[in-house]
Amino acid sequence: MSDHSPTASFSPPTLPPLPEAPGDEALLPQLEEGEHPHQGLGRLAMGAIGVVFGDIGTSPIYAFRETFAGHHQLAPSHFHVLGVLSLIFWSMMIVVTLKYVAIIMRADNKGEGGSLALLALVSRSLSGARRWTRGLVLLGVFATALFFGDSMITPAMSVLSAVEGITVVEAGFGRFVLPASILILVGLFALQARGTARVGMLFGPIMILYFGAIAVLGLVHLATMPAILLALSPHHALAFFLAEPLRAFLAMGAVVLAVTGAEALYADMGHFGRRPIRLSWLWFVLPALMLNYLGQGAMILSTTGAARMAMIQSPFFLLAPEALRLPLVVLATMAAVIASQAVISGAFSVAQQAIQLGFMPRLKITHTSAQAAGQIYIPTLNWTLMVFVILLVFGFRTSTNLGAAYGIAVTGAMLIDSCLLAVVLFTLWRWNMAVAGLLIALFLTVDLAYFAANLTKVPDGGWFPLLVGFIAFTLLTTWARGRQLMLKRLAEVAMPISVFVKSAASSAERVPGTAVFMTTAQDGAPHALLHNLKHNKVLHERVILLTVRIEDVPYVPQAKRVEVKSFGQGFYRMIVHYGFMQEPDVPAALSGVTELGAPLRMMDTSFFLARQTLIASERPGMAIWREKLFAWMLRNAESAMEFFRLPSNRVVELGSQVEI
Repeated sequence: MSDHSPTASFSPPTLPPLPEAPGDEALLPQLEEGEHPHQGLGRLAMGAIGVVFGDIGTSPIYAFRETFAGHHQLAPSHFHVLGVLSLIFWSMMIVVTLKYVAIIMRADNKGEGGSLALLALVSRSLSGARRWTRGLVLLGVFATALFFGDSMITPAMSVLSAVEGITVVEAGFGRFVLPASILILVGLFALQARGTARVGMLFGPIMILYFGAIAVLGLVHLATMPAILLALSPHHALAFFLAEPLRAFLAMGAVVLAVTGAEALYADMGHFGRRPIRLSWLWFVLPALMLNYLGQGAMILSTTGAARMAMIQSPFFLLAPEALRLPLVVLATMAAVIASQAVISGAFSVAQQAIQLGFMPRLKITHTSAQAAGQIYIPTLNWTLMVFVILLVFGFRTSTNLGAAYGIAVTGAMLIDSCLLAVVLFTLWRWNMAVAGLLIALFLTVDLAYFAANLTKVPDGGWFPLLVGFIAFTLLTTWARGRQLMLKRLAEVAMPISVFVKSAASSAERVPGTAVFMTTAQDGAPHALLHNLKHNKVLHERVILLTVRIEDVPYVPQAKRVEVKSFGQGFYRMIVHYGFMQEPDVPAALSGVTELGAPLRMMDTSFFLARQTLIASERPGMAIWREKLFAWMLRNAESAMEFFRLPSNRVVELGSQVEI
């Protein structure tokens, strides 16, 4: 963190309240219509099917299979099949439909969703309860860290499980599974730099075809055994737990794979809005998924003995007649690529939010679409994800082995979402205590059960997402804490700006032009200003002390973008506000300001940036190893010049050393 880094209105441990800006309410009606006033509901719903439901849509490829043929194998008896199908259905109803679609999606932060957006919303409502707020910040950050672990496993699991379908077509093709999967994944990550605008237009139709196909395949087999519909009764799940509690508990570790991707409904809400996502889920995606799961169950129960045991190894692809299995493999692979693309894009969006909110150092962010602000590409994150995804494929080699690692990150994030939701229901919305209490108790019971069941996978691969999560959590909190300490150290030696103006402005020689000094501190003279006066012995006629402030709302309206305060004698304090989904553009913000006297001309303006070199010390704050880690992150952060879009030929950097 240097003296020109963006500031965030929430960073641990203290979260000051953000005043509501008049005009922010104008963003809310757009949410109901999907934030796309020029797109119809049907088009938005199709887009949501193509992007939002990719992850949960590919779950039928492996979820039902892993319950019976995974690491904790379950005999595919009539009793077990009905019990598992009942668990899958009621998990979808409780976790996805009730928790996320019906309730959590109402907890939008000015139209945006996701763990960090929910955290910002909760933090603003609890700004006076510091103890609560600090704990919730850490929970929200850990949920974000777990998401990065999930974003590595999802592409590997989805693509590998889909490509494995070629072994159903021809057993001899097994040796091509790994090379083909690696080739697809490398191509997917290589294409990220080109953006997904054109490819995204195909996502909706492909996923509609995919969901339609799996629904029809399931319906065909369901028609041969209509009694399988009895599995929708919750008493089958309850009977399974009462008769075989341990087996049922272990089965939940695989059943949860059926709802992985549920958090994407909330995270992608800002792209499509509540209504299109709800309609798509309730009237198309949920029925298609359940028809397929029921069809798999009916097909398994229609056979006996060795045939049943062979069929449980790949029930999804065996639903199709032999002539259609290869097209189904191709269609499933396309759906898996789309699911992977959605997770990768989500990782980019989460990283951008974390950067803006002060939990990650600046990274190079490229916008891949002139029309859609949310379509971004982060090279460092992209290639890091690709390396880990390929290592996962080589390390685990089969989707069954990966299934042991999959789920624990998702269930951890879901559990944290329930904790944050409890604060929303009781504190922000002030629901009836009994109703809210019963709902939270239900959600926590289900989430804790799933999380505990997935903990049994830790020795078999579940350690990987947890390891990634803890590493990401350490990096995120180290950066946030390091920034906080840096600001504190700089404030300790800062000269009050009023004192500086009186003492230096009248005695220093003034030169024509405007000097803009970027600073995170909203009080005191920035170090770059002091160093410039010390070494160059001059001051510009107009001096602007500029702070870019990232608020804990997604968007700040243009009318509230800039605050200007004059200190007299040509000195001004300017604060430029952006939401955490907006990209700072300092020259653009300066061009519209009229409170600076004469119009600002870029050719007469110089930007001064302070770059600190950190020196680890024994002072209280962080452990030495974390201070050194923070210093390394600072050295590798993107240049503030590029991050704030400053003209390269108008920037001057001044360095100094700081102990933390």
